Amino acid sequence: MHEYALADAVIAAVRETARSQRMSRVLQVEVRIGQLQSIRPATFENALTAVRPASDALVSSTEFSVVTVPVRLRCRPCNREYAPDLDTEADEHATEAIHFVPELAHAYLRCPHCDSPDFDIVDGRGVTLGRIEGEIDT
Repeated sequence: MHEYALADAVIAAVRETARSQRMSRVLQVEVRIGQLQSIRPATFENALTAVRPASDALVSSTEFSVVTVPVRLRCRPCNREYAPDLDTEADEHATEAIHFVPELAHAYLRCPHCDSPDFDIVDGRGVTLGRIEGEIDT
């Protein structure tokens, strides 16, 4: 599962950010997952808990909250923004393909205003850190 590789990268980013902010312990982290990633929040929270080093006091008791960021697209021909409903506009095969290669969304999704498959992804892609709360070294 690539969720564990992503979780490992998130833990590394949290540790790096915490150190640069001189935190002694990370208490809470909000992780934002784009809807195009098709990752279940509960699965990702489990992966985060599983990959964090239990012996690392910096992150050993961190609470994670995973937020799904809805997809927003901007049509290049008509310049309108829209939020596709992936559950109705893409079948299971398409959703899985988009999960692994988000650029494939162009093959499955169309602008509801002009029917063009040519769009930019405005939001709802990738995995980012939203908020990190912790205790500061004194």
